[in-house]
Amino acid sequence: MFSGDTMMISTRGRYALRMMLDLAEHSDEGYVALKDIALRQDISKKYLEQIIPVLNRSGLLQTSRGFQGGYRLIKKPSEYTVLEILTATEGSLAPVSCLESEENNCPRKGECLTLPVWQGLKDAVENYLGSITLEDVLSSAAGGSYVI
Repeated sequence: MFSGDTMMISTRGRYALRMMLDLAEHSDEGYVALKDIALRQDISKKYLEQIIPVLNRSGLLQTSRGFQGGYRLIKKPSEYTVLEILTATEGSLAPVSCLESEENNCPRKGECLTLPVWQGLKDAVENYLGSITLEDVLSSAAGGSYVI
């Protein structure tokens, strides 16, 4: 998530979110071919092929092979959060390494004055992204707004 001195979501995370939004938008069409997603999203099919296994392992997608094969969401768009998708592709969204796992094993955690700052940032990011569903993003794009 960090690149140099900047907190950033990777291309993989951004493309995974776009792919999941595309699937949500076309969920009434059954299985959606990867080539169609790639074309609509202007993302290389090869790049999407690298993202698919991560989303499959996380239980976010259903796959169908064969002539009419493709991908579709397992749940309704309202049941996927942006946090869930980014966590699947990015791993931890923690701003500092000591908060990447459930248990903070930093030897300085007892006297670290900055830990509450980083914990607050992590909580704010997770609460914000966890409050936005795929359905919210699609509604917003159609002229709605996020309810947070």
